[in-house]
Amino acid sequence: MEIFEIFNILFTNPITNLLVGSYQLLNSTGIPHAFGLSIILLTIIIRLILYPLVSAQLKSAHKMQKVAPHLQAVKEQHKDDKKRQQEEIMRLYREHGVNPVAGCLPLIVQLPIIWSLYQVLITAVNVNSLTSLSKINSVLYFDFLKIDKVWSTDFFGVPLGKNPGDLMGTTPLIILVPVLTGVFQFILSKMMMPEVNPNLPQAPKKDKEDFQAAFQKQSLFLFPVMIGFFSFTLPVGLSLYWNTFTIFGILQQYILLGPGALAPLLKKINLHGEKK
Repeated sequence: MEIFEIFNILFTNPITNLLVGSYQLLNSTGIPHAFGLSIILLTIIIRLILYPLVSAQLKSAHKMQKVAPHLQAVKEQHKDDKKRQQEEIMRLYREHGVNPVAGCLPLIVQLPIIWSLYQVLITAVNVNSLTSLSKINSVLYFDFLKIDKVWSTDFFGVPLGKNPGDLMGTTPLIILVPVLTGVFQFILSKMMMPEVNPNLPQAPKKDKEDFQAAFQKQSLFLFPVMIGFFSFTLPVGLSLYWNTFTIFGILQQYILLGPGALAPLLKKINLHGEKK
């Protein structure tokens, strides 16, 4: 059995069944836009399945962020004694309850699921004939799940199989899709950064640290712009999935660790609201 086939059996096929099951459930109740809503429902189900893994990853990353200044101090203090440096670093990890590899395993497990979800949605939004639909039916576990007609990819007047670039001529407001995709990604990225307390004295940074800080700041804006661009060129159905995925991530981040580096902005908005 080939690796690709094993991957499909373990990940792609189960997700396909979840998508079709969600669609059949919504469609059977007469709910309009069942296909688009099934993408949202599927994404929420996947996020709930991944919730423990993502939580472990976020908490591990948060601990690493908190221990980072102490780690840098240890490296500087014992820069000429690598053995002592490693001993002190391990002691620091034990004191703060940090496992430097704890965040890797949850991420590794998530990647094939997220990739499979992407592949399933690419196939689903491009179904336009009974032939392409038969490929989906062939991997369904139960006969009652099988679809006998091509589903409508229309979602509140927007064809989920088209990309915003193609729709700009007839639907100018479709530009809001990639814009919101970028904005949601920026909010999540900002929240994942640690909040800096301006009242605490900041140690002078070296050239290497200055470069890292500048790179992190650029990435904060560059990554959302890239995601927004991809959203402009890929089917709207994928943006629907990605935005649901990101909004769920924002809520999970807030519940577990708070607003992070977004806190100062929220405080300013709150103060502005109170003055009014």
